[in-house]
Amino acid sequence: MELIHFKETLPGASHDSMVIKAGQVLSLRDIEGGANLSMLFYNPKDLLERYNAPDTLKCQHTFKLTAGNCLYSDMGRIFCSIIRDDSNWIDTVGGVANKHKVREKWGERTYQQDRNNWLQNGADSLLVEVAKYGLNKRDLAANINLFSKVQADQNGDISFVADHSKAGTVIELRFEMDTLVVMSTCPHPMSTAEQYPNKPVEIVVGKADPIGDDDLCVNSCAENGRGFENNRRYLC
Repeated sequence: MELIHFKETLPGASHDSMVIKAGQVLSLRDIEGGANLSMLFYNPKDLLERYNAPDTLKCQHTFKLTAGNCLYSDMGRIFCSIIRDDSNWIDTVGGVANKHKVREKWGERTYQQDRNNWLQNGADSLLVEVAKYGLNKRDLAANINLFSKVQADQNGDISFVADHSKAGTVIELRFEMDTLVVMSTCPHPMSTAEQYPNKPVEIVVGKADPIGDDDLCVNSCAENGRGFENNRRYLC
C-alpha cells in the first residue's frame, strides 16, 4: 500500500460504512485480539448488486476465505481481492447475531440507560448502517466475518474457534471496483466469550500497488481470471 488516505479506529459494538474506490486498499487490524468485523458489500452505483456468498465460495472451491481469494457480486464481478490475511481464515457462514442471541448470551443493556456501554447486536448494527442508503432488512445479504474462524468436522457440524485472531492481526482488501462497504464490530454470533467482547478494529484506506502479471488473486484459479475480465469490461 502506497499513499494513505485516512486512518481511524472503529470501536467495538459499532458500525460504519464508506465507499472504497477501485485501486484502493482497505487495511484492517485487530488491535487487542479477539475482534470480529462483519462486512457487507454493494455497488454504490446500483445497490441491487451486492456480495454473493454462494458464488464466491463455489467458484473458488472453498469454505473459507483468505489471501488469494476474491469477493464476488451477484453479477459475476469482483468487489475486492484479499491480498493479505494474517489470520489465514475469514468466516463465510456464521452470519450475525440478533438482539435475542445477544441477550441470551450476555444479558441486556440499552443505549438509553448505558450509552456506549450497551450491548449492540450485529443484525441491528448492519441494518442501521444500510438504512443510510435507503436499504432495509431484505437487503442484508450473507456477510463475512473477518478475524473469526468457524470450522466444520467430519460430520458437518460447525464450531467457533476461540482466540483465533491475535493482537496485531492484519487483513487487507484491494478493491477492484468502487464498492460501498458496510461494517460492524459486534461479536460473532457463535462467540464463546463469557463477557461481551467489545473489541476495536483499526481501519486504514490507502492506494493499492499496481497489479502484476504474477498477482496471487488473479492467478489463484481460472474463475478469478474470468472475474477480473468481467470487471475490465464493466469499467472500460
